[in-house]
Amino acid sequence: MGVVRQTKSVFAVLNFFQDTNEAVSVVGLVERLQNQMNKTTVYRILERLEDEGTLHSFTGKDGLTWYAKCNGCSSVNHIDAHPHFHCLECGKTECLSIEIDMPLIPNHKIEKAEFLLQGKCADCA
Repeated sequence: MGVVRQTKSVFAVLNFFQDTNEAVSVVGLVERLQNQMNKTTVYRILERLEDEGTLHSFTGKDGLTWYAKCNGCSSVNHIDAHPHFHCLECGKTECLSIEIDMPLIPNHKIEKAEFLLQGKCADCA
């Protein structure tokens, strides 16, 4: 899709992720940015930032799409095979910086994997 234009709306989304290591659901982000842009703009920006390798997405326990910052990804190589943790007490969702070995499956090419762990975070445990 090419380089994302750095509009005021793109900066607002990027600034949100700049200030946190937590993931946010698309619904949560739309709510937080509702005074700055409409829902369609948020969805469009998230899609472009994911295509660019700035953000990655995963499916949360609620079935919603969640987004978090990428670390070392590009538009041609997403390396997001890491687990995410959702606290059942406070609702915080975060990327875990641990590696999980992907299995090699004959005659298959894995392009995306999602790992969601649930429990209580350090603050709630």
